[in-house]
Amino acid sequence: MAKAPVLTPQAEDFPRWYQDLINKAELADNGPVRGTMVIRPYGYGLWERMQQDMDRRIKETGTQNAYFPLLIPQSYLTREAEHVEGFAPELAVVTHGGGKELEEPVVIRPTSETIINEYFSKWIQSHRDLPLLINQWANVVRWEMRPRLFLRTSEFLWQEGHTAHATYEDARDFAANIHRNVYEAFMRDVLAIDVVPGRKTAKERFAGAINTLTLEAMMGDGKALQMGTSHELGQNFAKAFNTTYLSRESRQELVWQTSWGSTTRMIGALVMSHGDDNGLRVPPRLAHIQVVVMAIKGDEAVVAKVREIGDRLAAAGLRVHIDDRTDTPFGRRAVDWELKGVPVRVEIGPRDLENGTAMVARRIAGGKSPVRIEELEALLPKALEEDQELLLTQSRERRESRTSDVATPAEAAEVAVGGGWARIPWADLGPQGEAKLGEQSVSVRCLVAEDGSVPVADDAPGTVAIVARSY
Repeated sequence: MAKAPVLTPQAEDFPRWYQDLINKAELADNGPVRGTMVIRPYGYGLWERMQQDMDRRIKETGTQNAYFPLLIPQSYLTREAEHVEGFAPELAVVTHGGGKELEEPVVIRPTSETIINEYFSKWIQSHRDLPLLINQWANVVRWEMRPRLFLRTSEFLWQEGHTAHATYEDARDFAANIHRNVYEAFMRDVLAIDVVPGRKTAKERFAGAINTLTLEAMMGDGKALQMGTSHELGQNFAKAFNTTYLSRESRQELVWQTSWGSTTRMIGALVMSHGDDNGLRVPPRLAHIQVVVMAIKGDEAVVAKVREIGDRLAAAGLRVHIDDRTDTPFGRRAVDWELKGVPVRVEIGPRDLENGTAMVARRIAGGKSPVRIEELEALLPKALEEDQELLLTQSRERRESRTSDVATPAEAAEVAVGGGWARIPWADLGPQGEAKLGEQSVSVRCLVAEDGSVPVADDAPGTVAIVARSY
């Protein structure tokens, strides 16, 4: 009788495969309240690495970290009509506190444009105070009716940036810089996901923004996932909160603003972009464990050598975990590390010790081969970089092979429903065609220029719409 697979095969049931992997790789568990999640240590380790790298990139733009309250007076949200309308269905509202009904209900933070503008209006007095560049790492709550771990949860973790500028051009350029040099660079260079940078249509734009820049990625089943967004807010919130400054010409002027964010959804993207039927595959630049050194048996000499190799590899700059749990069968441990997607396993047993070799198993490229122990420090960093590039190449090849140029909205819907992406001239689709696509659970993920750049306007000549089903 054939042994049952550890995971539901992707081809059989992709959503079930995803849930199996989240569970068996010990990334997260469902929380006690519907739509919430508990992020387990291995999953949180991935988020910490994402935080560290992105925080560095964000600070390189001149942005500083701050923190704003979780509870926001409901009246703040009503000041910007489009914003409150866009978020109304997702709000969680507190009406009682301390055993009494509150004089004014408070909203649990769905995003922080309103409360941050309340303070920007106090802090900004003069052109000398601009630009004001703030980011916070926090949690938000958006009540989710169809939850799925990491992808759609009622509470999730994120960073949200909020900036104020003296001119439209400065704000526009800053939003584009975050989009390109923080988000896109991080997602390609660290996550090894071949994202498509584009512009959201008016229908898909962030509530209260005049323009939204997005990064869309194709998952293993052909659906699109929005990975991060950067918004030009214009002066909409500045008008609502009277956020003004005294210009060099001694005139009171409204500021121009941006906001931008990325979330723990990126962990879900990591799973669905790189995972296979054996588990997760973690890009080496992201992995908080790049190499696990394993003792096959509880021989004292073997365990000593495993620890020695681990120390040497760590000294060489690799992120190493030593697995000397020889009271647990080796096969079970190997499967667990395979599920978790650790890029390299270095396995040592008594015979390897006699031969002066270690068995090196590569999770991403595949394969297993003996390597001289003294060569590990030179070989493994090169192997990890090769595997990083391989994941990005595979991500790009999947997207390109499953993207089709079409001429009509009907053809675009057919491609998307079939598990691919369609490219159609925006002039041939337009808002009316976009509305019809929604009837088939298909949407315009973004608008791109023919050369792959971000168009300056929805109706810019040569603008193409990317149409897909999405998460």
